[in-house]
Amino acid sequence: MKPTAYFCMEFAIDQPLKTYAGGLGFLAGSYFRAAHRLKYPLVGVSMLWSYGYYDQVRDKEGRMKVDYIRKYYEFLEDIKLKIPVTINNATVWVKAYKLEENVFETCPIYFLTTDIPKNDHLSRTISYNLYDGNNLTHIAQEIVLGIGGYKVIRECENIKLYHINEAHPLPLGFKMLEDYGLDYVKEHLVFTTHTPVPAGNETQDIHLLKNMGFFGNVDIKVAEKLGGDPFNLTVAALRMSKIANAVSKLHKKTTENMWSWVNNKCPITYITNAQDRYYWQDPIIKYAAKDYDYEKLRKRKIWLKKLLFEEVADQTGKLFDPNIMTVVWARRFAGYKRPHLPLYDENKLKKLLDDKKIQIIWAGKPHPSDTNAQITFNWIVSKTRDLKGAAILTGYELKLSKLLKMGSDIWLNTPKRPNEASGTSGMTASMNASIHMSTLDGWHVEWAEMYPDDSFTIGDGIHTDDEYEAKCMYEQLEKASNLYDTEEWWKKACNCVNHVVEYFDAERMAKEYVEKMYI
Repeated sequence: MKPTAYFCMEFAIDQPLKTYAGGLGFLAGSYFRAAHRLKYPLVGVSMLWSYGYYDQVRDKEGRMKVDYIRKYYEFLEDIKLKIPVTINNATVWVKAYKLEENVFETCPIYFLTTDIPKNDHLSRTISYNLYDGNNLTHIAQEIVLGIGGYKVIRECENIKLYHINEAHPLPLGFKMLEDYGLDYVKEHLVFTTHTPVPAGNETQDIHLLKNMGFFGNVDIKVAEKLGGDPFNLTVAALRMSKIANAVSKLHKKTTENMWSWVNNKCPITYITNAQDRYYWQDPIIKYAAKDYDYEKLRKRKIWLKKLLFEEVADQTGKLFDPNIMTVVWARRFAGYKRPHLPLYDENKLKKLLDDKKIQIIWAGKPHPSDTNAQITFNWIVSKTRDLKGAAILTGYELKLSKLLKMGSDIWLNTPKRPNEASGTSGMTASMNASIHMSTLDGWHVEWAEMYPDDSFTIGDGIHTDDEYEAKCMYEQLEKASNLYDTEEWWKKACNCVNHVVEYFDAERMAKEYVEKMYI
């Protein structure tokens, strides 16, 4: 494999390092742990967010509240490097820190910040918050990551290939174009595209980008030829890269349909996302499932549920029963993921809860500027107050994510097809004997095809309206709860633990990147 630099806005490496928002970061974290074990010559480039994504806390009424608390990391090494980047015709200084591989057993990662005394206040705010809601700040973040990251890497490493995870770091492509021409870029740049949701495929006013320095010294006509006017970052990335990949089999089809009109684009392959079992999987669950020791698995699961329920009680004052099937809906709160679906028919959910067939927990962070998603979160807060056996938790980060995956029996996933590019939370839940229950979207399409008996599938993948899929979801919850804690249940749980790592483990994914992309 060629020495490769992997540029990504977020990395979820470990709980103390709060430089991520959701799935994109979780994926990058698992990839970097697996690549480290495989001894790949891979380095990361990301941003050191002074205030992280945000801290999800509660207000005095118990509703979610967005808070920003400054983060400090003594385990990052100051490599004594500052480089200049031009933004809005002004010089902004970018300082680099390095996460050495021995800290969290990952490939090394360079973290960039503008929050240093050498910059004025406005320049310092560029690296304050991940996915800043202010568009100008957001563009500046992309310039720092792309051009600043490129300059840092050139200074510190001997890199032969540049991999951009999503189109945010695209300015690096234009910096390479400026230095060496388009043919060189097409030989040295590869691209992973994720979300099919329009908001995830950024378009900007091309003149605004030019004025801010997004294209460096590249002529605006050249930029327009690559990304159009208004300028679409994904389209430009597809035209500038050697090869691109979607992140699941279904997502490849979705991506090809979405961008079928784009001429001169690079080939698009797919590498289904995966997660790192060594980080996510409970070892006792792993070995109990391997031996099909149902009693040992059951005992461990009850213990892990008690740990999770301590967090539930601490946050909500609700006492959950470890002997009842526990359903978890936990991921980024976004409209297409439909966090409201379990409450679509409140009477049906209430009956399942009253009959002690299920308990349910929600968790997840809406974007700090996504008012609708925050309203949905707080609506669920108000609904769960009066529902015994239902709760919603704040602070969905790596630590809570692990607790939920290990302590749940069913991992509920309700995206509206085909908006979920892949999704990976269900993979790590399945590694911990939490059975995946999902609509036919993202990675679940492949999982259900490989092992139809190892999960529960909602609907047919054709009818995607809320009413139909909610009805199917309640039927599946009823079916699962009738099966729960029987010999058949534990057999299904063991199969799920043993089978999911055959394909949905990060080492397979890392090897595919080397074989398909780093060529």
